[in-house]
Amino acid sequence: MGKDKNPRRVADNEAMAKLRMLRTSPQKLNLVAALIRGKKVDKALTDLTFSKKRIAEDVKKCLQSAIANAENNHGLDVDDLVVAEAYVGKNLIMKRGRPRARGRFGRILKPFSEITIKVRQVEEQA
Repeated sequence: MGKDKNPRRVADNEAMAKLRMLRTSPQKLNLVAALIRGKKVDKALTDLTFSKKRIAEDVKKCLQSAIANAENNHGLDVDDLVVAEAYVGKNLIMKRGRPRARGRFGRILKPFSEITIKVRQVEEQA
C-alpha cells in the first residue's frame, strides 16, 4: 500500500539542481546565469571559477551538484553534458529600514533569489 513513484521532472538525458535562498537580487544572479547558458559544463565551470562576481561561487556549487546528479543518479556521461537551462526566480525579500530626516523612514529591501540549472547530455557529431 505504498505511494506511486513520482514521475521524473526532466527528460531521460537531463539532470537538474536547484539552489534556494541566495542572498542576492534576481537581476544580479541572472547576469551570472547568462554567463553559463548553453555552454559545455567544463567551460562553464572554468568561467564561474574565474568570474569576479561574488555570487558566481554559489552558482558553481549548484552546477557541480547538477553534474553529480547526472553522473550518480541518472548515469549520464559527464564529458557530453551541456548547460541546457539556467533560470532565476525570486524568493523572499527582507524589509529593513533606516531613520531619515524629518521623522521619515527609508526602506531598505534585501532580496533573496533562487537558481535552477538543468544539464543535458548531447551526443557529439563525428
